[in-house]
Amino acid sequence: MVMRDWFRHRYQQALVNRLSLLDTAVSHRSALVFAPHEDDETLGCGGMILKKRAAGADVNVVFMTDGRQSHAHLIPTEQLVELRRQEAIAACRELGVAEADVSFLGFTDGYLSESIDTAVAQVLDCLRQTRPQEVFIPYFKEPPADHLATNRIVLAALETFGQPVTVYEYPIWFWHHWPWVSLNPSTQGERRAIFKNTLHTFFGGRLFTDFNCFLDIADVRAQKCTALEAHKTQMTSLMPEKGWLTLHDVADGDWLACFFMNQEIYRRFQLPRSKS
Repeated sequence: MVMRDWFRHRYQQALVNRLSLLDTAVSHRSALVFAPHEDDETLGCGGMILKKRAAGADVNVVFMTDGRQSHAHLIPTEQLVELRRQEAIAACRELGVAEADVSFLGFTDGYLSESIDTAVAQVLDCLRQTRPQEVFIPYFKEPPADHLATNRIVLAALETFGQPVTVYEYPIWFWHHWPWVSLNPSTQGERRAIFKNTLHTFFGGRLFTDFNCFLDIADVRAQKCTALEAHKTQMTSLMPEKGWLTLHDVADGDWLACFFMNQEIYRRFQLPRSKS
């Protein structure tokens, strides 16, 4: 534990020293945020959304899937989908985004990759309607299939869109590796996943090779936490007697803590890309 804490501290220091700090100008640019599931918007870029809305920038949030898989074995599908929809609206409200600026594409959770063409067309419509200066999508090496599919779908739509835009990739499951989480969580299955992710990220080295900027969110971190609490199905054990798991249970809480550091990190690049 002492060694892991030392590494986490050193990584946080290196993050601030080696990645570029985003200046206040980013807060004034309009944005379109794409979230694979209801809660990814707050986890990945809740601080960014809060700062943009405080500065008066237009922010729209698009949820790609219906979130039906999170507790499908404990609650009827239709009920869970509606709960997660209302939670997303409430969370976005806490982030300063009005319900009119929140969209749900409604693809089946876990199967987004089976609807690529349809999803690209719908995302393209969202881009044409909002014409954002910045677009936020999951990190291109995120393990979950819906996260990877969201990245590929939005980038394909942006290619057709053809307008200049700054893309920010935000990490979610990237953090599920040592030293950010322990190698000895409660369950054996998660231990294997963490070990695999740790090797895949070169013991966290990808933090410095794949990401290039960060936003200081210290002044809005408490508001981000409040917004995440609105996702009650993900943050509160509604049926503890039936083993209702929450985000607090992932890596015994270590993973969730990564989203409440004073920084949000991003992989930033411009589209269309330079041909030189």
